[in-house]
Amino acid sequence: MIFGALAVDEAEGALLGHGLTVGGRKLKKGHRLSAADIDLLRAAGVRSVTAARLESGDVPEDRAAETVAKAAAGPGVKVQAPFTGRCNLYAERRGLAVVDGRRVDRLNALDEAITLATIPPFELVSPGQMLATVKVIPFAAAADAIERAARIAADETPLIEVAEFVHRRVGLIVTRLPETKDSVVEKTVAVTRHRLEALGSELAASVTCAHDAAALAEHIRAFHERALSPILVFGASAIVDRRDVIPTAIELAGGAVDHFGMPVDPGNLLLLGHIRQVPVVGLPGCARSPKPNGFDWVLRRLLAGLQVRRAEIVHLGVGGLLMEIPSRPQPRAGKPAAYPRAARIAALVLAAGRSRRMGRNKLLAPVQGQPMVSHVVDALLASSARPIVVVTGHEPEALRAALEGRDVVFAHNPDYAEGLSTSLKAGLAALPAGCDGALVCLGDMPKLRSLHVERLIAAFNPAEGRAICVPTFSGERGNPVLWGADYFTEMQSVKGDAGAKHLIGAYDDQVCEVTMEDDAVLRDIDTPQALADLEA
Repeated sequence: MIFGALAVDEAEGALLGHGLTVGGRKLKKGHRLSAADIDLLRAAGVRSVTAARLESGDVPEDRAAETVAKAAAGPGVKVQAPFTGRCNLYAERRGLAVVDGRRVDRLNALDEAITLATIPPFELVSPGQMLATVKVIPFAAAADAIERAARIAADETPLIEVAEFVHRRVGLIVTRLPETKDSVVEKTVAVTRHRLEALGSELAASVTCAHDAAALAEHIRAFHERALSPILVFGASAIVDRRDVIPTAIELAGGAVDHFGMPVDPGNLLLLGHIRQVPVVGLPGCARSPKPNGFDWVLRRLLAGLQVRRAEIVHLGVGGLLMEIPSRPQPRAGKPAAYPRAARIAALVLAAGRSRRMGRNKLLAPVQGQPMVSHVVDALLASSARPIVVVTGHEPEALRAALEGRDVVFAHNPDYAEGLSTSLKAGLAALPAGCDGALVCLGDMPKLRSLHVERLIAAFNPAEGRAICVPTFSGERGNPVLWGADYFTEMQSVKGDAGAKHLIGAYDDQVCEVTMEDDAVLRDIDTPQALADLEA
C-alpha cells in the first residue's frame, strides 16, 4: 500500500488518509476520491492530499476483516457486515462464550495490521451480545497475512463459539448434623433451584441425609441410577481434606475424585468428582448464597456440556479473585458486566402513496412475478432489522394481501394524501420502545438486497459519530437511510413530501456515507418507463 502525499491529478480512486472540508463539503477519512471530488479539489486550489493507494497483493480493509471474522466464528456466532475495517461478532444464542485465548494471542502477534479483541472466555452471554471484533488498522492488509490469520482462526476447533445450555435434570443432596437448622436446608435448596432454572435446567430431586459417608454414598448411587446429572452435594460441614466425608462417599458409591480445591475465592473448597460419566460436585459453603462465586463458573460449564476436570479447574486463578474487600468492592449481587450488544434497528417501509406518475399503484406492479413492494420487504426480512413496519395509505387492503404471510407490522396512514412526511410519522409512532434506530425505506426500490441493509446497520455507531447512515453509489446519495433514535422526535415534526432530508444537512457531523457496490440504492421506480427498463 502506498501512503503519503499524492498530487490531486493522480489521486482519483485513492483513499483519503485524513478528513478535509472543501467547497463546503466534508470528505471523511477513508473516502474514496471520485472524479467529481477531484474536480472539487482542483476548483478549491488544493494541489495534493494525504491518501492511500492499494497495490497488488493488498486486501481492502473490509474484506480483510470479514475474512478473519468468518474464519474465527463457530457455532452460535453471527458475523456482522464489515465497515471501516471492523467486523463484529455477536452471540446468536444464550450460553457460554468459548474462546481459544492461545490462538487469539497467536493471531494478534502475526501482523500489526490485524487485531482481534474478545470478551473473556466462558462469559455468560445473551443473544445479540458482542463477542469479539476484528479490526484491520490500515486501509488494507497483505493477502498472505490475511491467509495466515484465517488459518489460525479456523484451525481444528472454532476460535470463538457459544456453547448453548442444555436442559438437565439435576440431583441435590444436603447432609445434616444434629445442629443443622431446617431454615439452612430450605435456603440451600431454594438457591440451588433458582441457579439451575436461570440456566435452563431443573432441580429434579433433592434429599437430606446424615453427614455420614455411607449414607451419602447410597443417595449418590440412587441419583446415578435415576440418570440425574450433575449430582450436587452440600455438606453440613465444609470439606477440608480428600479423605473427608464427601470425597469418601463418592468413592464408596463407585466414583472417583478428580480434584479438590479451586483457585477462585469465594469457592476455594469445591470438590470435583465423577461416577462413571456423571459429574459429582461437592459444593463450597459460599454456594448457599445467590451471589456469584466459583461454583457458578463450574456449574455453567457443566450445563453447557463442556468438560470440567482438574486441568480446567487449575487454570481458573487468573481473574478468580471475586471476594469483596474494602479496598476492592465488587457489586456481586448487582447487575452483570455490560458488554456491547448489536444495535436494535427497525425498518419502516413507506408504501402509502398514490403513484400518480405511474398511473396505477406501482407497489403492486409485478416485478419478476412478485409485487414490487414484496421485493423490498423480503430484502428486509433477510436482514437483521426488526420489526419491519409497512405504512399503508392508498389501497391498504391490496397491500396487505400482497404481503400476506410475511412477518411485518402494518401501520395505516389516513393522511397519506398530505405527503410522505405523514407516512414517516405514522411509521415512527408504530415502533416499539427500545429501538436504537430505524431504516426509512421506500417501497418502490425492488433492487434493494439484504447486503445493502446490513452494510448500513454495520456502519451505525452514534458513539463514533455515525448516527445517520446514508448509502452512496458513485458519489450520489440514495436510500434507505438509517436514522438514530435521537432524531425520531424531530422527524415526527416534518411536513410536506420531502421527508427528513433537511435533517441530514442539519446534522452533517453525524452523517456517515456508506459506499455500495451497485446502483440499487439509487433506483426507485416512479414511471412506466422506469418499470419497463427494470424488467428489461
